[in-house]
Amino acid sequence: MKEALWWRTEADGRILCTLCPRFCRIGKGQAGFCYIRQNIGGKLYSLGYGKPTGFAVDPIEKKPLNHFLPGTGILSFGTAGCNLGCRFCQNWSISKAKLDDAQSLSAGPEEVVQLALTHNVPSIAFTYNDPVIWGEFVIDVSRLARECGLKSVMVTAGYITPEARPEVYRYIDAANVDLKAFTERFYHKLTFSHLDPVLDTLKWLKNETGIWLEITNLMIPGENDDPEETKQLCHWVLENLGDSVPIHFTAFHPDFKMMDKPKTPTATLKRARQIALSAGVKYCYVGNVLDNEGQTTFCPNCGRALIRRSWHDILDYQLIESHCPCGQKIPGYFPAREKTAPRSRARSILRMQ
Repeated sequence: MKEALWWRTEADGRILCTLCPRFCRIGKGQAGFCYIRQNIGGKLYSLGYGKPTGFAVDPIEKKPLNHFLPGTGILSFGTAGCNLGCRFCQNWSISKAKLDDAQSLSAGPEEVVQLALTHNVPSIAFTYNDPVIWGEFVIDVSRLARECGLKSVMVTAGYITPEARPEVYRYIDAANVDLKAFTERFYHKLTFSHLDPVLDTLKWLKNETGIWLEITNLMIPGENDDPEETKQLCHWVLENLGDSVPIHFTAFHPDFKMMDKPKTPTATLKRARQIALSAGVKYCYVGNVLDNEGQTTFCPNCGRALIRRSWHDILDYQLIESHCPCGQKIPGYFPAREKTAPRSRARSILRMQ
């Protein structure tokens, strides 16, 4: 637990939390919508600070990030709680849990960074639940990670205020933002949040920071998979973020409070990818299904397959210092690497001793 940033006391004695656009007004002894920011004795505390729910070494492609340190492992962890209320949440066992229910561990910034160093991974991901709500912990871990030569990654819904963004992202190197849909109806009905703050975060990340950005769009049958909506999403990305921000169209599976929907057909994801490519987006991927073509990075100049993937495994790697052999530069962060054998998809679950 740590005294929180981004709050002020209201005239009626309640605390106004200014971390995310919910702007929760929190009475004494109460917590905000996220469960883990609580008014204790007239001060706001971050209960999630130093309280991860567990650790895993994942393929970085699972975040998903395809243009940032491809083929490497990433130490991944989250806490309890969330500032969105997604009815389709696929990590609901922790995002909808309070700390006591989530069987949280104790690990400070030093322990987290040391765990990454011990397991010889070049980066740390703040993920599983939305790291915005434990922004104080994100800052301290990512600051120390940078001092130790590690990269830091945010996997987030992007629901954060302009006031908090610069501090939370100060030491972040890459982000995957979950653009859940492109209608306010979807955000209001199925996530209990709003679309515009997410779009604002995307524009800020791309245009006002040096953070590498990729976008995920989880496609739910009958909710956000209409081709016209996909076209609108792609046109907005092109107009506001440019043609080189990778978009991942990923498959939904029934979960949490949305068990009545079927899995996303692979054909829907392939159609979305083709819509994006036809609109002018240069790097489009599909996820949560097996589609080697849809998971391959192609050169937009000559069409060569540069990074061939199967699920999260790299089968072939043809980039030369971030360039295609034809000379085309591919945007992203591609340190020099040796060609490696395909990597197992199995992840190692780690817990602090």
